[in-house]
Amino acid sequence: MSRPPLAREKVLDAFEALLIDEGERGSTLDATARAAGVSKGGLLYHYASKESLEQALLERLHALVDADVAATAAAPEGPIAYFLRTSVMNDDALDRALLAVARLAQGGNAAASEALRDVRAKWADVLRPHTRDAAALDLVMLVSDGLYFNNALGGGNVPGPTPRGSALDALVGLVERAAGT
Repeated sequence: MSRPPLAREKVLDAFEALLIDEGERGSTLDATARAAGVSKGGLLYHYASKESLEQALLERLHALVDADVAATAAAPEGPIAYFLRTSVMNDDALDRALLAVARLAQGGNAAASEALRDVRAKWADVLRPHTRDAAALDLVMLVSDGLYFNNALGGGNVPGPTPRGSALDALVGLVERAAGT
């Protein structure tokens, strides 16, 4: 697959950042063009509408998740450990795409909601063979959700720090034992 032009990626990056920071309402075409440092005409050259920007973001998410699923399946430490450790956000491309698509879904975008369900199903599919039953798979998925959520609470005066280091190691070990691996 050929790499998209830099300006096209820059516009999509700006749209993604605006979604994360300002939500769906704040991510207008004008705001996206300003944030990307391009004219509105330049933005429209690459993306004819806000819907085409949204579609490109969903495509980005799917590509990143497909790569993550492959990495999860091949992880030397095991898929469950890898999945849980990578549930602690690092502000990487996958984290940003997930957050941006979640913001679209919060705004009522049905395609974004469906994409998030599809992402969850892909992760469940790669983990299922490594869990003893459906309840164990639910445990792994819910612990991952909790890690991701608590990570989002980091900072400020809201409790819920995400475990790191030996605390994360202990949690991963506990979940792996409970999941039957």
